[in-house]
Amino acid sequence: MRLALGEFMLEKLKATWLSNIRADVLAGLVVALALIPEAIAFSIIAGVDPKVGLYASFCICVVIAFVGGRPAMISAATGAMALLMVNLVKDHGLQYLLAATLLCGVLQICAGYLRLGELMRFVSRSVVTGFVNALAILIFMAQLPELTNVTWPVYAMTAAGLGIIYLFPYVPALGKLLPSPLVCILVLTAISMYLGLDIRTVGDMGSLPDSLPIFLWPEVPLNLQTLLIILPYSAALAVVGLLESMMTATIVDDLTETDSDKNRECKGQGIANITAGLLGGMAGCAMIGQSMINVKSGGRTRLSTLSAGVLLLAMMLFLGDWLASIPMAALVAVMIMVSISTFSWQSIRNLKQYPLSTNIVMVVTVVVVVATHNLAFGVIAGTLLAAMFFANKIAHYLDITSKVDPVHKHRTYYVVGQVFFGSAERFTSAFDLREEVDTVTIDLREAHFWDITAVGALDKVVLKLRRNGTVVDVIGMNRATTTLVDRFGVHDKPDGIDTLMGH
Repeated sequence: MRLALGEFMLEKLKATWLSNIRADVLAGLVVALALIPEAIAFSIIAGVDPKVGLYASFCICVVIAFVGGRPAMISAATGAMALLMVNLVKDHGLQYLLAATLLCGVLQICAGYLRLGELMRFVSRSVVTGFVNALAILIFMAQLPELTNVTWPVYAMTAAGLGIIYLFPYVPALGKLLPSPLVCILVLTAISMYLGLDIRTVGDMGSLPDSLPIFLWPEVPLNLQTLLIILPYSAALAVVGLLESMMTATIVDDLTETDSDKNRECKGQGIANITAGLLGGMAGCAMIGQSMINVKSGGRTRLSTLSAGVLLLAMMLFLGDWLASIPMAALVAVMIMVSISTFSWQSIRNLKQYPLSTNIVMVVTVVVVVATHNLAFGVIAGTLLAAMFFANKIAHYLDITSKVDPVHKHRTYYVVGQVFFGSAERFTSAFDLREEVDTVTIDLREAHFWDITAVGALDKVVLKLRRNGTVVDVIGMNRATTTLVDRFGVHDKPDGIDTLMGH
């Protein structure tokens, strides 16, 4: 038994960590190189020292490799999270940001235990496609400042970088041995240093830390006032962080054709943010751009994520001068490749084939994300719009027919379909409430009532018929409908008519 358990654990370890060692380490190296300028940029956005973003990226990446629910997904400091921190840092300072990061982690762990990760099943494919396309556009737009008002060598280096990225894979032997983004960074750095080109480098973004992060408990008063200050920021960080992480996990699932544990990822993000906060870092979440780089470079297991974090710290500590010499043009080329590969070009071709509602949801998601630069707003807008279209579509799947027995002055109504807030009005309008019949039967054997609006519509029909002297019999309710009607209906209560009139 113990031997079998040991073999199982060994196989699981190999599958999740050691099945793709060379490609994972190389992919992690590419990600680490690309993380540095982004972490510095996000720190500047948040108004904190660059080391805060760099330490956060290292901590989150390493921790999430062990506790996350999606292997090969990269989590670090992100722009969306940085934007939410600006006012907190400006009004209260770094210590309150660290405290907010800790609380954000706690809220995310609670979300994991409440199984909120399962809410991702309510996000439609059109919203995911819109999210992906918007992200590709944002990634490309983020590179434009590096390509405007610059000298010609920058354009030449960027073009050369794209050429290396797309052509190197066709080189015999070496093309499949090394990821082309890594080759692009190494070659362009070597050219820039050899020719002494006067172009923008990673070192121009900010100084790199030269020491390990240390344990830091936020120096804030532990009282209700502090909680009231940081709670709104922590809640926003937790929601945006989880939303981006869940969406990114879904995309990586599709790319790798594997499944992820969304609830474990929620808890993992929380643990990672708490660790970052205790080591002087800012809150972060999954990064779709870096995750795409990782997957496109061959990363598949947890080792790729761990490699990215460890190599990031190692390079900051021991290769700071070399890293500072990496031309931004090389990283711009990598990110342009990511934006091109991220964009779902198939969605453009499918516009003529897909239903109008699906296309509208996708386009609205893209527009809102690009306009607000907030991925969460776009996903929420797209999901709400998709829900409205779905409710409208289901509301049409309601058919009510009737048959009259003139001899006995009796009419039977046959209700087929879904009755809820979206179809309740159609339900009531299908009944002739002034018809002079002695008895009415409402047959609900093929109907399902979903909410109190549907129950209210049934009450309205039954009580108005009874008020006109008609005997009404409701038959065929399924168990769920019966439970709902028994709990909230009034037509079968003694004071039903008075209750209806009171409303």
